[in-house]
Amino acid sequence: MGRAHGFEELKVWQGARELVLSVYELTSNQRFRKDGALRDQLRRAAVSSMANIAEGFERGSKREFARFLYMARGSAGEVRSHLYVARDLDYITPSDFDELNGQATRLSKGLFRFIQHLESPAPVT
Repeated sequence: MGRAHGFEELKVWQGARELVLSVYELTSNQRFRKDGALRDQLRRAAVSSMANIAEGFERGSKREFARFLYMARGSAGEVRSHLYVARDLDYITPSDFDELNGQATRLSKGLFRFIQHLESPAPVT
């Protein structure tokens, strides 16, 4: 694909967007209504991951972009941690946990590979 012209073209941003949609859908169930704090924290962490990818892209430097990707990765980890709480409290089913945890893990791995790419030395030509 070459160089992206907008953050919307980035696979990691697209994956983060899918995670946000999945988290919002999941946290709309009746069980989360009694625990607004956990619901809101889970949603904020997912949105934060997506937003940090976009903000970093717009910063214009590889160094700044990598810094924001690290923050996005941290937020993906936060999503995973909150999912454990939701599973342990029976707010979500084990299969819902597996699905969303898998999404967040794939996002985290994709972000790590992207960070490694940004931080690798430029080839000498």
